[in-house]
Amino acid sequence: MAVTFGTNPIAWSNDDLLELGGDTPLETCLSEARAAGFTGIELGNKFPRDAATLRPTLDAFDLKLVSGWYSCALLERSAKDEIEALHDHLSLLEALGCTVLVFAETSNAIHGDRAVPLSSRPTMATGDWAAFGGAMTEVAAHAAGHGLALSYHHHMGTVVQSAEDIDAFMNATGDAVGLLLDTGHATFAGADPGALAEAYAGRITHFHAKDVRSEVMDKARDQDMSFLDAVVEGVFTVPGDGCVDFLKPLMELNDVAYDGWLVVEAEQDPEVANPRQYATLGYTNLARMAAEAGLV
Repeated sequence: MAVTFGTNPIAWSNDDLLELGGDTPLETCLSEARAAGFTGIELGNKFPRDAATLRPTLDAFDLKLVSGWYSCALLERSAKDEIEALHDHLSLLEALGCTVLVFAETSNAIHGDRAVPLSSRPTMATGDWAAFGGAMTEVAAHAAGHGLALSYHHHMGTVVQSAEDIDAFMNATGDAVGLLLDTGHATFAGADPGALAEAYAGRITHFHAKDVRSEVMDKARDQDMSFLDAVVEGVFTVPGDGCVDFLKPLMELNDVAYDGWLVVEAEQDPEVANPRQYATLGYTNLARMAAEAGLV
């Protein structure tokens, strides 16, 4: 079995709140990610978006491109229109040798607005899941034709947030649609990452290792914070620095011979949580946990 360890640049420069790490050069992020031990990294807002520039940029730091987030709008447009909108992003991932496409419905999401509390997040009517899932499956089949597995990212502040949402989504989609299991978002949403892994291990195509500070999570819930306010407060951290039990989901992945990426993605304020320090801590802890689970 050959899992590989990647990270996300959001610890250095936040994509939703640009002032967090806004002055941090991309080269600092790449060099510190590689120094921490990671061999791959996901896209961020400072990355070149053409293969001819991005490939040598990553090669200079001996890093591979893991994948990149894509914001879809299948609640507002057809699968055909979504496939057309996806073209450039999909082509970049394909050219860089990626195998997964990180995908999330954001047409009505509120996670990027500090003025909107998480209690106002969108929900889906029971009767609407089938059409949404059918369109998602059509897009996933297109991505598969380009060698990429669509890996759906459940996310706070979006229409697929809770355990119930994830169940409805997975039941409404075909096998071409994979699940990105994010331990931090699952925990914050009140779901059990281990139970999700047990239920959907065979369809998990990507894994985001994110820990949660329980005291900040409780405060965010009690005060009905916005998602970004919770991030700034420090709700997320790297594996081993919070309350998430990683061993159970990792063992479930081992049982199905998962051989994809394990990605540390823990957005924090880089002025408070030094990115290189936390990247090193996250890599060390995740590698140890993965070994305990039999994945290494």
